[in-house]
Amino acid sequence: MLRRPVAPMLAAPADQVPEGPGLVHEPKWDGWRAIVFREADRVHIQSRAGRNLSTYFPDIARLVRAAVPPGVVLDGELIVWERGRTNFAQLQRRVTAGRGLLRLTRQCPAHYVLFDLLADDGRVILDLPLSQRRARLEQLLAEAPPQLTVTPQATDMGQVSEWLTHWTVATGIEGVVSKHLDGRYEPGRRGWWKYRTRITTEAIVGGVTGNIRRPATVLLGRYDRMGRLRYTGRTHPLDGRQQAELGGLLSPLRPLQRSGGAVVHPWPVPLPPTWSGQLDQPEPLRYVQVEPTAVVEIVADVAFEHQRWRHRVRYVRAMPHLSVYDVPLLLGEEEGYFGDA
Repeated sequence: MLRRPVAPMLAAPADQVPEGPGLVHEPKWDGWRAIVFREADRVHIQSRAGRNLSTYFPDIARLVRAAVPPGVVLDGELIVWERGRTNFAQLQRRVTAGRGLLRLTRQCPAHYVLFDLLADDGRVILDLPLSQRRARLEQLLAEAPPQLTVTPQATDMGQVSEWLTHWTVATGIEGVVSKHLDGRYEPGRRGWWKYRTRITTEAIVGGVTGNIRRPATVLLGRYDRMGRLRYTGRTHPLDGRQQAELGGLLSPLRPLQRSGGAVVHPWPVPLPPTWSGQLDQPEPLRYVQVEPTAVVEIVADVAFEHQRWRHRVRYVRAMPHLSVYDVPLLLGEEEGYFGDA
């Protein structure tokens, strides 16, 4: 039997979906990676980092205990569906729910989407090819409830295109993971590939970290229908050329005064940690507010929730020829990501 914790096998980023004989593709779900140990007297749910998640997912632990025999180790993704799309924020609520956890599990039950089998009947099967591990996984879960399901798999690039074109919008998947059908499971190694669906779009600069003339990262926003500039995310660090390009376009916040004497800016300083949506960086973010007049082009993935990009976006270039009113409006989530460009 495998001893926990087990480092999950990982995927290296890819600029395009790899093609070729012997490759198989799966949707990349927007959730929490979890390795689940069905032991003789308990179910242990381990996060990617080795943390014990069992307390936060009693619904999944109960289902695994009932549907899976002892001696099995599973690998997959914990997700929560809401109105037909995955909702990452509902996963985060599990950690902070406290006494409301059981009510939350009833209102927003979790699902465990499985894509690998590491041990079967106490026997470690890491060295078996993926095709055999997958076949046994499907047998194990043939009679399992819908909350325990095997992820779709495809070798047809037409099906992959369908996922990337329609599923990213309809269900909230992030992209595609590609694997060798004859590959063994190698804990901790990046032996798979992941392609994230991305969009190129524009946003307004509302603040920067570092110096205004040499910004380290950029805080981005968009106007909503009420004319309010809403915080939507933050970029990865800029390189030297990008710092010089953008720094020449930024202006300090003009000292417009209210009766109370405060400078008017729509975002607080420091930026509250809850705005970033990251559990691993709970500290408030100190930044420099700037006049929101500069427009930049960015590349972002599709993990967009509560009107913010959950992951950092990539800065492409400044767009000095564009007005802030050329940037798409930020719409309600039920309307989609953005307004018309």
